[in-house]
Amino acid sequence: MKNVVGIISLGCPKNRVDSEVILGQLKNENYTVSDDTALCDIIIINTCGFIESAKQESIDTILEIAELKKTAKLKYLIVTGCLAQRYGEELFTSLPEVDGIIGTDVFPEIVSLIKEIKKGKRVIRIERGECIKCAFPRVLTTPKHYAYLKIAEGCNNCCSYCVIPKIRGAYKSKPFDVIIEEAKSLAKNGIKELILVAQDTTLYGKDLYGELRLPELLRELSKISEIQWIRLMYMYPNSFTDELIECFVSLPKLVKYVDIPLQHASDRVLKEMNRNDTKAEIESLLKKLRMKVPGIVIRTTFIVGFPGETDVDFQELCDFVQEYKFENAGVFQYSKEDGTFAGARKDQVGKKVKEKRYNALMALQAKISETNNQMLEGKIFDVIFEGYSEDDKTLAYGRFYGQAPEIDGNIFIENVKNIPVGEIVKVKIIQGFTYEIVGELEEV
Repeated sequence: MKNVVGIISLGCPKNRVDSEVILGQLKNENYTVSDDTALCDIIIINTCGFIESAKQESIDTILEIAELKKTAKLKYLIVTGCLAQRYGEELFTSLPEVDGIIGTDVFPEIVSLIKEIKKGKRVIRIERGECIKCAFPRVLTTPKHYAYLKIAEGCNNCCSYCVIPKIRGAYKSKPFDVIIEEAKSLAKNGIKELILVAQDTTLYGKDLYGELRLPELLRELSKISEIQWIRLMYMYPNSFTDELIECFVSLPKLVKYVDIPLQHASDRVLKEMNRNDTKAEIESLLKKLRMKVPGIVIRTTFIVGFPGETDVDFQELCDFVQEYKFENAGVFQYSKEDGTFAGARKDQVGKKVKEKRYNALMALQAKISETNNQMLEGKIFDVIFEGYSEDDKTLAYGRFYGQAPEIDGNIFIENVKNIPVGEIVKVKIIQGFTYEIVGELEEV
C-alpha cells in the first residue's frame, strides 16, 4: 500500500521552495502526494520561526495536525523548517506526538529519514549542511504559470533584530549552472514567470565566485525562450550595483519591479539595526532607480517600534515615506526575538506606542497607494491572467508587472471570457483603489 504524504508550508516563498523539493523527492520514491490532510498517513509541517506571531502559528499548526493521529489516518508527523532548526531540541522533548524534527539543511535527506521513522524511531537532525548543489525534482505548489526559484541560502547581514543568520547560517549561493538547469526545467513545465528569491538576492555569487553575479545570472535566464517574466525579490540596497540597474533597462523580460527591504530612514535607527546603509545612500539608490528605469515599481518594508525609536525617528520615517511615495510598502511592528542584540536592549518600545505608529504609517501608505493606483487610470498593461474569484466566478483577476503574487494586490478585469490561466493579455486600467485596481480587457 502506498504511503500518502501531505505538506503544510508556512512562512515565506523560500520555505515554499523547500517544501516543493521535499515533495519532489517523495514523489520520486512513489509516495502519493495529497493536500487533504484527512487522507495522509504522513504529514510534514514546514515551519516559520522568524517572529513571534509566526512561531505561534507554527506551534498551533503542529498541535492541530497532531490531533489527526486520533481522528484520521495520520501515523507519522514530521516538523521541519526554521522553527525546527531554532528550537529542535525543545520541540523534540515537549512534543512527543512529533515523530521527526528535521532542520533547514537536512531536508534533502527526507526519504531516508522517513524510512528510519517508519521503523519506529523518533528522529532529530538539525545539524548544519551545505547549500543544495544539484537541481532536485520539485512538485510545484504555485499555479502552473509561475514559480519561485531560490538562488541562495542563509544571510550575512546580521541585522540586530533578526535571527535568520542563526537559523539559516551564513550566505551560500547556489551554483550558477544549477540555477540555470532548474530554470530550464521549470520553463519546460510551462512556467512563464520566474521569481528569484533568497534572503538577499543582490549578494548572489559573492561567496562562491568572489564577485556579484546576479546581473550575469539575469542575462542568462533571459535567454530561456519560454520564460516571459523574471521578477526579483529581497534585494538589499548595499549590493544594488549600477550594473544591476542597467539590467532593468536592457532586459525586457526582467520586470520593472524591485523589492528592497529598507526597514527605516533614520540614520541613528539604521545604525542600531546594524543595517549597512545610510539614509543618504538609500536616497541615492531610489533616485537613480526612478531616473534610469521609468515606470519602475518599488516595494519595501519598514519596522516601527524598534528599541529606542523616538517620536523624532518615527516622524523622519513618515517624512521619508511621504517623499518617495512607494508603490507598495509593508509595515511591521518590531518583534522582540531571543538571541538578538535588539531583543536584549532595555529600551523596548511599549506595545501601545508600536500600535499607534503602525496604524499611522499604514494610513499614510494607504493614501499614497491610492494616489499611485489612480495615476494608472487610462494606461494599458500586459497582465498575467490568474483566474476567477472563488466567491464570484464572473469576476476575473490578474497581475501587471508591478504586482508580485501573494504579496501585492490584483487587477480585477471586466469583459473576460475563456482566457486560459497564465496567458498574458492587454488590460486598460479603469479605476485605481487603495489596494486593488479595476481594468477592462483590450480588444486585440
